[in-house]
Amino acid sequence: MAELSTLARPYAKAAFEYALAAGDLAGWSDQLATAAAVAQQDVMEKVLASPSMTSSQQAQAFIDVCGDALNDKAQNFIKVLAENKRLALLAEISAIYEAHKAAQEKSVDVELSTAFELDADTQQKLAAALSGKLQREVNVTAVVNKELLGGVLVRAGDLVIDGSVRGRLAKLAEAMNS
Repeated sequence: MAELSTLARPYAKAAFEYALAAGDLAGWSDQLATAAAVAQQDVMEKVLASPSMTSSQQAQAFIDVCGDALNDKAQNFIKVLAENKRLALLAEISAIYEAHKAAQEKSVDVELSTAFELDADTQQKLAAALSGKLQREVNVTAVVNKELLGGVLVRAGDLVIDGSVRGRLAKLAEAMNS
């Protein structure tokens, strides 16, 4: 997996820098997400792995499937990826692009796992507190997890804040056993 991200990183960075200069971060985000979804389809994976097709034929087939979802610049990007045999990396390229985009926009997606559904006011208060702590705009997604006894489990990228009763009990048991 690390090798895929190493190969995908320069393409994602190039796409991000172009989109930033063009002022079209959201447009490129949508186009890369569409291209990544197409690249992961079984039929398209077979086309991309076909030794009988040239890279330009593969690129054209890919662009034809995407239709109007890709503008001219994105189509050129697909052609460059095809020439370098990197179309299969589109999912990884899209993920790295999204990380660059989130860093640029100073935003982070946060998942709140709770034992019961949170009302909008509570979600808003948690979002405000997390926004202050993370110093970023917070996009909250609330998920009900019946396995939690109570409290909340917060996931923001690689940061996990376990404020659940289950997590606290596990910490207490660990402290008692050591």
